[in-house]
Amino acid sequence: MNEIDLKGRVAVVTGGASGIGAAIAQRYASSGARVAVWDVNEQAAKATAAALPAVAGGAHAGYAVNVADEAGVDAATAATVAAMGRIDVLCCSAGITGPNTTVAEYPAAEWKKVFDVNVHGVFLCNRAVVREMLKSDYGRIVNIASIAGKEGNPNASAYSASKAAVIGLTKSLGKEVAKSGIRVNCVTPAAVRTPIFDQMTQQHIDFMLSRIPMGRFGGVDEIAAMIAWLSSEECSFSTGAVFDLSGGRAVY
Repeated sequence: MNEIDLKGRVAVVTGGASGIGAAIAQRYASSGARVAVWDVNEQAAKATAAALPAVAGGAHAGYAVNVADEAGVDAATAATVAAMGRIDVLCCSAGITGPNTTVAEYPAAEWKKVFDVNVHGVFLCNRAVVREMLKSDYGRIVNIASIAGKEGNPNASAYSASKAAVIGLTKSLGKEVAKSGIRVNCVTPAAVRTPIFDQMTQQHIDFMLSRIPMGRFGGVDEIAAMIAWLSSEECSFSTGAVFDLSGGRAVY
């Protein structure tokens, strides 16, 4: 594993109790950061935080956070700052897929649920945390979008549209704070085998695999490796940018 210097930094990972989020939390801690794991499952968040490698400067922490709840996000931000002093890094990993069905058959309630978590949740977390980062004129925000947000996967319209919105939000915020010490970027992975696959049909999983030229799914550690660099001070001239992790699938 290459060394990424996050020593002395405080990092928040949403959806950090499992899957890609847990791998990111592990990579952050291994790089020296204190980590606040935000997850809708409080028990899992605290367990994940407790299992992270110890770092200098204080303990990791787990918080119960529904990213779609404005008051909850603001409260978690305040609690993290109170406990850890500040927030230097935010990675928004929390997300859901929604059902695999056509636009013609897509339930409106499910569409709204996907947007509440994948778009409104990212907005609320970005907004709350960037306010703290502006106070110190430093920060790194990495939002996890998807290759589906660039290409649009059939039978996954809400997921695809929500991830396209994350790309747009990232570009907007990145430009807004470009003259500060804050950098805002996103990554667009192709499919990565995590518990989120439990929300998909096997037919859709097979479709996603067929689209990856490398012929395999990505690994959570591979995603975490790029995100660790994007979360570091070395990532100084990239903002409002989109970084592909697609095994060759991305064409632009």
